[in-house]
Parts: sequence; C-alpha cells; structure tokens
Amino acid sequence: MLPLPRDPAGLADAYRVAPGRHLRVNFIASLDGAISVEGRSGGLGSDGDRRVFRTLRALADVVLVGAGTAAAEGYRPVVADSAVGRLRGELGRPGTMPVAVVSRRASLEPGDQLVTDAVTPTLLVTCAAADPGRRAALAAAGVQVLVCGDDDVDLAAALAALADRGLDQVLCEGGPALFSAALAAGVVDELDLSIAPQLVGGGPGLLPAALPSLRQAELRQVLAEDGVLFTRYDLRAGG
Repeated sequence: MLPLPRDPAGLADAYRVAPGRHLRVNFIASLDGAISVEGRSGGLGSDGDRRVFRTLRALADVVLVGAGTAAAEGYRPVVADSAVGRLRGELGRPGTMPVAVVSRRASLEPGDQLVTDAVTPTLLVTCAAADPGRRAALAAAGVQVLVCGDDDVDLAAALAALADRGLDQVLCEGGPALFSAALAAGVVDELDLSIAPQLVGGGPGLLPAALPSLRQAELRQVLAEDGVLFTRYDLRAGG
C-alpha cells in the first residue's frame, strides 16, 4: 500500500488507463457500506477523495450518471474554468467534456443547469419508451438525445453510441441502480472505490439488490491518505 500522490501528475498516472473503450465506476463508501450521509456522498468525502474525483473526471471523455443521482447531487456541466476543467488543461486535455444522463423516462428538464449552462452539449441516454414530447423538448434545448433500447436503456448500445462520438473513456458516478444495471449488462471494466473510515448505519449501499450471480473482482491498487483507502478493482478479470 502506497500513499495517495499529492501532485496532480502523479495522481493522474496512478489512475490512467490504456487508450480504447473503458468504463470505470467511481464510488465512496463507509466501513459499513453506506454510500451517502443524509442523501449526499459528500458527507463521506475527504480532501484525497475530492482529488481522486477531479482526477478521474480529468482523465475521462464523458461522465455517465443516473438522473436521480444528478438531481440529488446538483450536477453541473464540466467547464474550462472549473477545478476539473483546469486540471484537464494541465493534463493536456480539452477543458470541457459532456455529461451523459441516463434515464428511462427522459427525466431531465430543459431548464436544468446541465442543459442551460453546458458548453459541450449534455447527452441524454434513454429508450424508445420515453415520452416523445420530452425527448423532442430536450433536443430543442440543445441536448443530444441517444435512444438506446426499447422498453429500457440498453447500456451496451449506449456505450457503443458514446464511442461512435469519440467518447471511449467513460466515468460512471452512479447511482447504485445504474451501477447494478451496468454490472448486469457486463459492461463494467473497473471499480474505483474509496473506503472512508466511518460508520454510518442504515444508509443505502453500493448495490440496491442482489446480483443474479456472484461477481469476482481483482484488486489492482491500494493507496491511502488520512485513513481513507483508495482502491482499484478490475471487474473484467473475474468474468
């Protein structure tokens, strides 16, 4: 186990992946498995976790997030003059990148800040069953609407559609339902899990329900700072 690098370049090197399609999922959890305090993940965060969060965003081509998590956490677009945008510039990447919101019902409002404040257009990943009027209104507001699947979102098709747009390196930030669906679809390559030295009790966990079968993960990296463990698990190795 090594200390979490404090310099941006060293931290980026610790989390960089090879070119090509890759879906990594990022979560923070308490010792008892809770992923939020009073509905927000920030209650578990530390300075190191925030640095990892910014670094993963800086390395990604697109952020993938469920509509419920985006609303609960107050998601905003990634812009060049933000902390993430500046870090992206330091790493030689474009300062902006899109956020892709996953919602079976197209649950994104045209007046949401993810829509109105976006420099790089926000994407909506939905399915054919979503209300056509909502989809049309979002498209008119500048959202790129990706219809992937009939009655539910087909995540494999969604990732292929993102890759067609040059968005190969995908960072999924949850929530638990989206993570569970991605595992069921077999599209998760990596889980980056920060483990906070706290006990919460009664909070929602990483997965909302049992998986159809046990998934084995292979530990690739453990870093530490202020009692927080920063782990990387390869989910491809376990099949």
